[in-house]
Amino acid sequence: EKSRTQDEFARALADDYDEDVTAFAAVMGPGFDLKALPKTAQLFADVRQEEKNAAKLAKNYFKRNRPWIVDPSLKSCAQDDPPQSSYPSGHATMGYAMAVVLAALAPEKAQAIMARASDYAENRLVCAMHYRRDLVASDVLGTTLAAALLTNYCFKQEFDAAKDELRTAHLVAE
Repeated sequence: EKSRTQDEFARALADDYDEDVTAFAAVMGPGFDLKALPKTAQLFADVRQEEKNAAKLAKNYFKRNRPWIVDPSLKSCAQDDPPQSSYPSGHATMGYAMAVVLAALAPEKAQAIMARASDYAENRLVCAMHYRRDLVASDVLGTTLAAALLTNYCFKQEFDAAKDELRTAHLVAE
């Protein structure tokens, strides 16, 4: 907390409110508007639901206190929120799960997408909402979940429809 700048905290606070694939809009470029991309929106709504369920199960099992609960002097992004479990990070799990699926949709942007997922997760530390191990667990959980989804027949159909939609919008390579 002592080393973070006001700009870093502002970015972390903004990411605290972005809890969907729009967190990757800057990487995807102009035109990445879920209102205009209904198949893509549905695909990522499904990813969100799956990762949310997985993270909730883990949180309910581990029940780890957040840093600002352990040290009330920390200024977090959301001290007014109920003190849910810290381990794993729901935000970071979502970020990594969505990044893996998005990178599969847009392999030409995979490196930038995964870098954004890492920054998104790091912002949970800047926010004093999580510990480093929470983020490591979230990376594993989100990546594993996305890999499993990408092998699911029904999800693959949704994935293919979203890829076609993104191609038509010129957001991914042909």
